[in-house]
Amino acid sequence: MKIIRWFQIFCFLSVSFAHQAPWGRPDIPVSSHDRVYAANQTSNKAAHAKQPLPAVLGLDMAGTIEAVGAGVTAFKSGDEVYGMVGGVGGLQGTLAEFIAVDAALLAHKPKNLSMREAAALPLSTITAWEGLVDRAKVGAGSKVLVHAGAGRVGHIAVQIAHAFGAEVFSTVSADKKTVVENLGATAIDYETVPVEEYVATCTAGQGFDIILDTVGGATLDASFAAVKRYTGHVVSILGWGTHSLAPLSFRGATYSGVFTLFPLISGEARLHHGEILARATSLAEAGRLKPLLSQRRFSGADLGAAYELVESGSLGKVVVEL
Repeated sequence: MKIIRWFQIFCFLSVSFAHQAPWGRPDIPVSSHDRVYAANQTSNKAAHAKQPLPAVLGLDMAGTIEAVGAGVTAFKSGDEVYGMVGGVGGLQGTLAEFIAVDAALLAHKPKNLSMREAAALPLSTITAWEGLVDRAKVGAGSKVLVHAGAGRVGHIAVQIAHAFGAEVFSTVSADKKTVVENLGATAIDYETVPVEEYVATCTAGQGFDIILDTVGGATLDASFAAVKRYTGHVVSILGWGTHSLAPLSFRGATYSGVFTLFPLISGEARLHHGEILARATSLAEAGRLKPLLSQRRFSGADLGAAYELVESGSLGKVVVEL
């Protein structure tokens, strides 16, 4: 038996019927035809996801509403929507012909993006938004460092920070330099440029106002040494290890963690996910936000190959078209 690690799955679906959510919010279940899935590894989040097995996996989706439940006023039949809606916390995932979706988790799909593009946005966008906007209060004039800015969360974070008027920098390998530069960031080759050097070059030795760590481990430790004294803020989406807070404390800076899946697992604060995606729709329609997709295309018969590409470290979201 082949064991597959926990993956993020994206799909686009079409809503067909509705029932009441366990937390009292109206659900919009979805039926899928012309389905598209994008696969993205979520490291080892299965331990946090509280998903009983056997299970239908899949977090993200985009689709067309066919019907809504009682009390749903924000959406109607025929609306194109997207969201991070299942696959954790006992909620059915999006790799299915039908899925009941909590309307609070949805937003209208950007009109200028395809279903394939929209389905690749929710988890990465919500994660980056919670870190940069909700926690760190990114704004005009902020010097922002995004670690792994060509990554699945990183490339979205670079665009969000840039859209909010920040001066954006990003650590990447040399072969991905043009990716982040095309998104509006100054590239930093983390393999050849030490932390002290890029802090001196990019911030005149002052440190970055905001650092978003999407890597964890030693990269988070380096972030503590690169943040601005007193007012700097480090945010990590992978702060699961054991780290010394001394470098951060000596700089008088602050730290926040992001756990994007918590509303799905707990049922709390789900509406904010929909609110984030609604604002992301505005950015996308203004030409400020667009996902980076893998150039390789997969059919439903190639799911194993798609997952293997994700594990090997694909550039861009891996999408499976059914």
